[in-house]
Amino acid sequence: MTWLAITILTGAPGAAVGAGLASAFVVAVGALIAGFETAPDSTSTARRQVLGSVAAALGVGILGYMLGDGKSPQSTPEPASLRGSDEKIQELLAIADKRSLDVAGLKGLVSGDGFYEVDINNVNPAVDVSEWTLTVTGNVEQEVTYSYDDILSMDREYRFSTLRCVSDTLNGGEMDNDLWTGVPIMDLIDEANPQGEFVMLRAVDDYYEEFAVEALRDGFLAYGKNDGVLPRGHGYPARALIPGHWGEISVKWINEIQILDGPEKGFWEKRGWHGTGPVNTIAKLHAVNHLDNGKIQVGGHAYAGTRGIERVEVSVSGDDAWNTATLSEKLPAGTSTAGSKPPVRNAWRQWEFTYNPPSGEHTVTVRAVDGSGALQPQKQSDSPYPKGSTGWVTRTITP
Repeated sequence: MTWLAITILTGAPGAAVGAGLASAFVVAVGALIAGFETAPDSTSTARRQVLGSVAAALGVGILGYMLGDGKSPQSTPEPASLRGSDEKIQELLAIADKRSLDVAGLKGLVSGDGFYEVDINNVNPAVDVSEWTLTVTGNVEQEVTYSYDDILSMDREYRFSTLRCVSDTLNGGEMDNDLWTGVPIMDLIDEANPQGEFVMLRAVDDYYEEFAVEALRDGFLAYGKNDGVLPRGHGYPARALIPGHWGEISVKWINEIQILDGPEKGFWEKRGWHGTGPVNTIAKLHAVNHLDNGKIQVGGHAYAGTRGIERVEVSVSGDDAWNTATLSEKLPAGTSTAGSKPPVRNAWRQWEFTYNPPSGEHTVTVRAVDGSGALQPQKQSDSPYPKGSTGWVTRTITP
């Protein structure tokens, strides 16, 4: 298990550990190993708590970004222009609530305050919005700089969008969905007349991620989340949302969009990760309910990026019979104050299946079919490193 601790702390398997590390390293790694070995079946949340303690002992902010942490709520100033009720936002949130399945123990279609957080530092930046700017730089015809008020004055859009962290385990909890308010990123970039084919997004906290400009065609600059301003922990005053891609490239606290001539490695790619590509299709099994009539109800969320979810199938007792689960109705694509075409869909769906259980302990397996008709790959890789976890989710259930 020692190699696992070293892997997580260094960001790449088998990386050498220098002889000059302080004694805190030994203590922290011991806590990490104990946390894993004494609770091998612990949830991803519990593992993140263990690693959060290690990060505190070592002062290693990278652990906070890679595996998330339990930061206390941090206040965010709310601009006057975003206060009060927006009728369109309330209408869309009401639709999401109505379309959520009634499954006990299953998060609704809008995550709200339960949305996961992942950062590279132990303390989130406190950005003075009056001094914050977003600049388009690099291989452009002319650099363009926007203030917060500049962006708020543009025609706004509302989009449901799901994020999944590349470090999310197969049936983990680092996948969530909310309603976001903002503007299309390309509306900002086009003003600079970009010449390159790659882009580096940079943030106030010195985080950065690189990917192809083409991925920005449906990109979004969000400054609102659900019915309020973007929270500090989610990138106030603005963050990027790149539909269909791993959450790591949806950079928070963004302050620069740098157009590049060629590819460069981003923060996590320098550490061996390959999370800039499209997300893997996943159907998670998070809710198990024993009903009064003796039946068992299982449920979860399914997500395949911009490909969408067409179907979720459930197998009981590991046999070859696959049953079609009930899916929540698709969320609206969103809307724009300018009346433009609806943005690309990038939202999860809930699923539910109720069955008569066989006698005794049994297994339930779930898999998804994306909007293109492709079946979620069966082969399991619960370790996210380096391209994200894959495979069908299976749980053992006792009546």
